[in-house]
Amino acid sequence: MPLRSEPLRKLGFLTIGLFDEADPRRGHESTLEIIELGERLGFDSAWLRHRHLQFGISSPVAVLAAASQRTSRIELGTAVIPLGWENPLRLAEDLATVDILSGGRLNPGLSVGPPRHYDQLKDALYPDTADAEDFGYGRVVRLLDHVRGKPATDFSGVEGIEVYSDHVQPFSPGLGGRLWYGGASLRSAQWAGEQGMNFLTSSVVRAESGDTADFAEIQLSLVRAFRAHHPEGGNARVSQGLVVIPTDSATPAQRAKYEAYAAQRTPRTRAPQGPARMLFAPDLVGTSAEIAERLYAHVAFREIHEVAFALPFTFDHEDYVQILTDIATKLGPALGWRPAG
Repeated sequence: MPLRSEPLRKLGFLTIGLFDEADPRRGHESTLEIIELGERLGFDSAWLRHRHLQFGISSPVAVLAAASQRTSRIELGTAVIPLGWENPLRLAEDLATVDILSGGRLNPGLSVGPPRHYDQLKDALYPDTADAEDFGYGRVVRLLDHVRGKPATDFSGVEGIEVYSDHVQPFSPGLGGRLWYGGASLRSAQWAGEQGMNFLTSSVVRAESGDTADFAEIQLSLVRAFRAHHPEGGNARVSQGLVVIPTDSATPAQRAKYEAYAAQRTPRTRAPQGPARMLFAPDLVGTSAEIAERLYAHVAFREIHEVAFALPFTFDHEDYVQILTDIATKLGPALGWRPAG
């Protein structure tokens, strides 16, 4: 978005779907209601985070299957499914099934790497193969091949009364073009471009050796590296996922909560964190006009055309309703976006 006269094309949101251990249904229902609200407000997409052994959505594909039957237009995504927890063949079947049920609205976002706390859970997750599992890019390639219709076996045909296919069924032809890679490093951005995937860049990037501690500049380098290695070049799809909290219609109590939330997280934005040198973007809190000004000053934002603004983790349902309503009715229009019909 190099010029203010060029409108934001796609507006989405991302939620973690928290729930109370004592009443998990209520939390999952809240997530579905938020997705339904997003469709009514004209958002282009709704995305779910992925959490294992925590009190957030552990099976976003299942939740999106439910959402697909309660919505008719909004695109449904995951940001992101960590493939270290998944069998690519089985996941390809689930993704294709939900894509068919949704009418071709699924946007699966993926990532690689060993599961968090792997040493503590590997015996439960991979009791016989824990030390042999490959958590690198090859796991994504396997999923890409299955989703894009490459054979999974050399057998097909009829056996007795059973009919077999040599590739994943159901096959959803458009799904292969709607796979996203969530990357925080230059290497991941380049690799995703080479695979012809779409690219999700969030509020976390990796400060490589020699990088400045400027989040926006690092994120811009990822966007440009991705497009430089993608067959579609500058037209390759990139979505940015900053934490955005407009306060236009917030109550005084809500504004205080939001400001305290952002302040608590601000120290981690000042320098790279940990051995991996992860750098976090500041949360954007304020009126929609104030947030729009900060976004237009963000060098990476100026080169993308779609966003999936992240909702904070720990807020209440009514807070999400207020935030989404302000994004759709105030912030989106300030960025030139128009709600989908």
